[in-house]
Amino acid sequence: MALLDWMSSDHELRLALGGVRLRPHRLADFSEWAELRDKSRAFLQPWEPTWPADDLTRAAYRRRLAAYGQDMERGLAYPFLVFRKSDDAMVGGITLSNIRRGVAQMGSIGYWVGREHSRQGYTTDAVRAVSAFAFDRLGLHRIEAACIPTNTASRGVLLKAGFEQEGLARSYLRIDGAWRDHVLFGLLSPALRREF
Repeated sequence: MALLDWMSSDHELRLALGGVRLRPHRLADFSEWAELRDKSRAFLQPWEPTWPADDLTRAAYRRRLAAYGQDMERGLAYPFLVFRKSDDAMVGGITLSNIRRGVAQMGSIGYWVGREHSRQGYTTDAVRAVSAFAFDRLGLHRIEAACIPTNTASRGVLLKAGFEQEGLARSYLRIDGAWRDHVLFGLLSPALRREF
């Protein structure tokens, strides 16, 4: 699939589960995305890498989409925006990234939700939808996720979505300007879980 095909409005990659539907980013999403991220800045920044100074600009968004398109074409990552089914409001985003093939057949999930949409089940539904996509359509056998130990909301999302806590990684990711420990979670494909 070409980058321009991916950025067009008729792209076919769509997921839905529970109260949400997911699709890749579009250029036309910039204003709604930037507004939601800006309104949620204080809520999101303790859990995310430091935002570049130009993060919410149209130019930075275009660069983001170009990188996303390249990753999708190479099968390395699948970033989605998350929309509430009832009214099509954007509520957050989720990415299946760091996809490894060969002997690994695994990837990592990361997500965010706008402050006003938190604790309403949207992120759990999105994680479940992307997990099904990873196992059923991409044929992965394992998905990983991680969160800062004090992020109880994120822990709850992962546990509700079926992930199991597997350990602690010290100084795992640079979040909000500092290296932070993360609790590691894993989810095996349903087919693999049946083997045990």
